[in-house]
Order: sequence, then C-alpha cells, then structure tokens
Amino acid sequence: MERRSLLRAAVLGGTTAALGGTLWRGAAYAAPAQPGAGPYGALGSPDANGIRLPSGFTSRVIARSGQQVGSTSYTWHNAPDGGACYADGTGWIYVSNSEINPSGGASAVKFSSTGTITGAYRILSNTRQNCAGGKTPWNTWLSCEEVSLGYVYETDPWGTNAAVQRAAMGRFKHEAAAADPVRKVVYLTEDETNGRFYRFVPTTWGDLGSGKLQVMVAGSATSGSFTWADVPDPDGSPTATRSQVSGSKSFNGGEGCHYANDTVWFTTKGDNRVWQVNPQNNTYELA
Repeated sequence: MERRSLLRAAVLGGTTAALGGTLWRGAAYAAPAQPGAGPYGALGSPDANGIRLPSGFTSRVIARSGQQVGSTSYTWHNAPDGGACYADGTGWIYVSNSEINPSGGASAVKFSSTGTITGAYRILSNTRQNCAGGKTPWNTWLSCEEVSLGYVYETDPWGTNAAVQRAAMGRFKHEAAAADPVRKVVYLTEDETNGRFYRFVPTTWGDLGSGKLQVMVAGSATSGSFTWADVPDPDGSPTATRSQVSGSKSFNGGEGCHYANDTVWFTTKGDNRVWQVNPQNNTYELA
C-alpha cells in the first residue's frame, strides 16, 4: 500500500469491503511490536457496519460477495483478498483478488472524486485461488495464485488490456509481490511451511515477460547476510523451486510483502514474524 498515492484508507474483512474517509499515513518500523495508541486516536465503539474507528472516520460497505456492486449490474466475487488502489483522473480504482479455487481471478471497482461508485468489472478470470500480489510502478496489478505450481498474472486495473500469465516469475504457491524500482526487481513470497523468499529480475524493467527468478541463500539464523542464486528451473517441475538451490533459506508460510524507503518487509504466518530485508547491503533481520 503506497502511503502517498492511496486516496482512501481501505478496511477489508471477510466478504465485505469498506472504505474510510482520510489519507493513509501508516509506516513500518523495525522495532519490537508493542501495544499502544494509534496515530489517529483511540478507537470508538463499533459503528453500524461493526467497524471500530477513531473520531472523524466513517465507513460504508461498497461491495458484498454474491451481490451487485452499488447501482452496477456486476456481482461481487467470493473470498475477496489482496488488492490495491490506483489513481484515475480525479477518482480512483480499487482492485481485489478472489481467493477461491477454481475460478479465482480479480475484479475492480471504479470511484469518482466524491467516492461514488461509477463502475465494477472483471479484470482476471479462470485462474485459481488468487490470494495476494502487488502493484507495479507502471500501474498494473500482479495477481498471484496460491496453489501448487501457481502463476503470477499481470492485469490491467482499467480492464482495457487482457491479463497476461507471467510464467518467467516462477510456478509455486505464490503469495505477495513487491516491486523495487531501485534495483528493478520484484520480490515474491511463497506460502509453504518451507517456503522461500524470491526476487524476479526482468530482462527489461517494465516488462515481466522474461528474466531470471532468484532465491535468497542464507543461514538458519533470524538475522545475517544473504546472497541471491538463480533458480535453474522456474517451472517448478519435477523439482519444486524451493528445493532446487542448496542453502536457500526456508521461511514458514510467506505472506504479505511491502517495499518502501529502500527496505523490504514480509511476514510469515507459521511463526508470526515480520522480516526486514535490507537490499542495499544484503542483510536480513527480524523487524
């Protein structure tokens, strides 16, 4: 989620999407998590939508699975998961994955500058269990299949261009993707109990059709230095990508991934950890 470009804070839960009314100003800090007050003040009682918000915030339901989106004729998908927002003139577009198998895919909702829904449509179909993914600097959405030998699909939030399967980014149980415009790579997490942390180095930045898939090589400690090694067979068959490089570091259930301030953060659900990767000096640590 890009702090400066997101037009509205988004709250997603279950099969409902709700939008608040102010700019996102969050940041990640490399320090032990401690309970404390949020930057917007104390949370109030649950509102009519069951959401607890600070003073000055409001929420509204914009879409519900199996029902039409606003006054459009589009039916919202089941199991909405990872997503992102895109500036669109004076309004914006919200993209959301569908984490169901089969079908999956991704949909989009278009808003005017006042937050009025002006359209809803499909941008990816006939895929499997699309969980997370990531936004690219050239304003496409990478939708990732969280299944064995899953693909990454590059999609158009405006729904003008057809989605494209990006096989060069590897076939494995994909979770999230985070673009690094400094090194011109895309980081990828893998949702397996012995998953790996990858990066994709495209032949040409801005074109994900070809390039090298690399995996992090490091020791078993929770901090230290690392190197990148090419994955010989990104197709992942007959040998899974996570098992192809000796010494590649194992992570217990890779989940969300985010790049900002020349740092990469990603989470692992199996051990409830947040990892910090420092690509400028090739070190990693617990955040």
